Order: sequence, then structure tokens, then C-alpha cells
Amino acid sequence: MTRTDGLRAVARRLTRHLPKGLGHRAVPDYVESPAVVRRRRRVVAGTTLVGTTLLGASLQSPPGSRRFYGLTAATAATWVGGAVASGPLHRGWVELRSDRLVRPVLTPLATGAGAFGAFYAAAVVCRRIPLLRDAISSVLSFADAGRPSAVLATTLVNGFAEEVFFRGALYEAVAPTHPVVQSTATYTLVTAATRNPSLMLAGAVMSTLFGLQRRATGGIQAPIITHVTWSALMLRYLPPLFGKRLGGTSVGVAGSSV
Repeated sequence: MTRTDGLRAVARRLTRHLPKGLGHRAVPDYVESPAVVRRRRRVVAGTTLVGTTLLGASLQSPPGSRRFYGLTAATAATWVGGAVASGPLHRGWVELRSDRLVRPVLTPLATGAGAFGAFYAAAVVCRRIPLLRDAISSVLSFADAGRPSAVLATTLVNGFAEEVFFRGALYEAVAPTHPVVQSTATYTLVTAATRNPSLMLAGAVMSTLFGLQRRATGGIQAPIITHVTWSALMLRYLPPLFGKRLGGTSVGVAGSSV
């Protein structure tokens, strides 16, 4: 065997441990009864209405105020409560190219980091566009007020809650009819309640990614990990790009300065 053949053999072995792409469609190993489907759709419809109202009100509140934190907590509780009440939720699996199944951890972590890199590069460009710069700065003003630990906790809890509902309950409610498209469209319309174009654009892009992850893994674990990873990195590194500082102090996780 030549050296080239040896390298190819190693590459093939390594490739077998890579996950299948986002175009993969996981085959559900469960069937929901008509009664569960009807209940899920009713609960999802009501939860979407209440959650949208709370989300819009939270981002119209003064940054760092008790009203803001109270409404964001209520929004997260609404998403999670609606998801749990709607019916069973599924964690999902990453299927490797060797057809072995593993729980989604490393792959969604890497995906979240990669998504952050793309958004950071886009933000560098957006700083030069007044409309987008002002919209992003408006959102980041919420990171500039309040205690850093509270800002971080609010961001991560709401990221978790959104995925439990939108890629859990809502995704199941609209399946099997184009659930990625429908869950993304609904998420984007809900984000419109904030009246912020930068949030709507980011929501549409990331919701598409989360939906593809949900379809590829058959569960909510991968979207959750990717969402909270992306959110944490955005919160840590994006404010300084726009002259903001987390909690009015040096930016750092849980308030530690850097």
C-alpha cells in the first residue's frame, strides 16, 4: 500500500465518524394518535398567541427594568409550559455516516460556534449600514443594562424555551407538511412583534438552521444546544463591536471582566 492509499484509508475511517448533513431526514420511531395531534395543535395555537404578546411587550419595556425581566421570564415560561402541555417531546439523535446513533452534543456545539462566526462577520458589515446598525444597537441596549448574570441567564433561558416550543411542540403540530418552512415562518412572524428588523432577519436565518437540525436529528436537543451556544457567543462578543458593554461593565460570562 502506498502512502497515498494509507492516507485515503485513514480519511475514510475518520469520515465514518462524521455526522450526516443537514439534508438528512430522521425517521421518527413513534406515531402520535389523532387525539394527541388535536390537543397539540390547540395548545400550540393558544401558546403562540400568548407568547407573541408577551415577547412584544418585553422588548418595549425599559432595558434592565423589573418589567423587562418579569415579561421575559413570563415569555419563557409560556413557551416551556405550552410545549410540555402539548404532548411528548423528543431529544433526537445524530446519525453518523457509519449509521451509528449518538446523542447530539459536539455537532450542535460546533454548529452554534460556526453560526456565531457568520453572524459576527455580517455584523461587521452591518455597522456601516445606518438602519441595521441602529436596529442592532437597539437590541444590544438590553445587554447594556442590568446585572451581567441576569442578562446572561435571561438570554440562555429564553433560547432554551424557544427551541422547546418552536422545534418541539410547534414542529410536531405542523408535521408532516413542510415543518421546517412552517416553524421558521411562525418564528419569524412572532419575532415581528418586537418591531425590530435585525431580530426578524436573525430569527429567520437561525430558525431555518434550527429547523433543519430538528429534521436531521428528530428531536430538540441539537437545536437547543446550538441556540444557547450561539446566544452566549453573540452576547459575549457582539456588544463591544457596537460600543456596548454587558451589564454596563466589562463584557464577560456571569460578570467576570476580560
